[in-house]
Amino acid sequence: MKRNIDIKEISDGKLYGPNDMVKADCRGCEGCSACCHGMGTSIVLTPLDIYRLEKELNASFGELMTKGVELNLADGVILPNLAMRGEKEACAFLNDSGRCTIHGARPDICRLFPLGRIYEEKRFRYFLQVYECEKKDRLKVKVKKWIDIPDPARHDKFISDWHAYLKKQEEILENDSSDESRKAVSMGILNTFYVRNYDRTRDFYEQFYERLEETEAVL
Repeated sequence: MKRNIDIKEISDGKLYGPNDMVKADCRGCEGCSACCHGMGTSIVLTPLDIYRLEKELNASFGELMTKGVELNLADGVILPNLAMRGEKEACAFLNDSGRCTIHGARPDICRLFPLGRIYEEKRFRYFLQVYECEKKDRLKVKVKKWIDIPDPARHDKFISDWHAYLKKQEEILENDSSDESRKAVSMGILNTFYVRNYDRTRDFYEQFYERLEETEAVL
């Protein structure tokens, strides 16, 4: 999700690569779950997030929609996000003790926090959000260790390519923002990358790029 902000106002003024050390380690959060409350619709899910959740919970996309995923407008198109529920607006996947029940398959945005990404043409770097996390005694940790995602090189390529794809869809809507066009673009994204079942026995990235090629063949 785009954020129209001045990075200097919310970060320590530095940009980080995957091998850099950054003060992001929250020591297992030690009973804190503040970042799992009141997030509104901001925890937008990527196709990889959905694939991992489907495997973790042995559920289809439709079933995820009953467990804690919902659809909302994000940067002009409809995308899935984690739902916040109850008076405390807690993540639907948080248990009564305030612990994440999908930690092994937690979404990309959750893995990053308190880091964020800033995109620069065909690459991105990370920045530390200094005011977002309530833990003030964080330890230094290597960025790629903190994110803790298998096959980081392929993951980073996917993130860049997915960002570029969504940006292209937004540009299409800038030229034609009619309700019909907006609906067609949103439904195309949802059906191609989210609703259609992934083969959980196959590599995600192979399936993603097969689907991406399908969309490029149509354009």
